[in-house]
Parts: sequence; structure tokens; C-alpha cells
Amino acid sequence: MALLLFRLRHVTDEEAREVRQLLGERGFDTYETQAGVFRMGVDAIWLRNEHQREAAKAVLAEYQSERLAWAQREYADTVQRGEKPTLWRRFLAHPLQVTLVIVAVMLIALITLAPFVSGINPA
Repeated sequence: MALLLFRLRHVTDEEAREVRQLLGERGFDTYETQAGVFRMGVDAIWLRNEHQREAAKAVLAEYQSERLAWAQREYADTVQRGEKPTLWRRFLAHPLQVTLVIVAVMLIALITLAPFVSGINPA
């Protein structure tokens, strides 16, 4: 019976490619599924051979710990260089997008709170 090994939803293309390559290099018998047009399925990598389960999970755990350490180093380097992402930097890079998001959030808050603020008494 197939075993769900790695979900691909919310995973970057780079990470998915690295996982596929790693599992292929280590000789694991895997296959992939896609969620489909209506997103009713699962984007995932599945393991065909149950006897490889522990080894595959160990390989993925090692890979993910290395990737976490790399991401933390990258973030620390970014902060040290003074390039930490902030709202102001994001606004300077994408002013229209940030403005539209702020306006949308304010409209949603206004629509949500309007019945309570307007003083309309339903009774």
C-alpha cells in the first residue's frame, strides 16, 4: 500500500525539485499525484514500498533540518546586511499592491464592524 511521504502544497518549486532529486538518488520507489483542476486531490510524493518507510522519513528529516539551518543562515545574513524585509521596504518595492491590500483590509474591517458601530438596533 502506498504511503504519503511528502506534501507538495505550499512548497517552492526549488524545494520540490530537491526532494524529488534526493529521493531518486537514494533509490526510493516513489510517484507523484496532483490535486487536479478542482483541487480535490493531494499534491504529494508517495512511497510505493512500505519497507522503505523509516529510511525515507529519516532522509527527509535530515534534508529538512539542513534546509531549515540554511534558511536561518540566509535570514541572519539578510538582517546583518540591513536588508530585512519590512512594510516600508515592501511599500517602496510595490506601492500599488501594498496600498490595495491596506484598503482591502480597511474595507473588510469597516463592513464587519458597521452593524455594531452604526447604532442600528435590530429589536
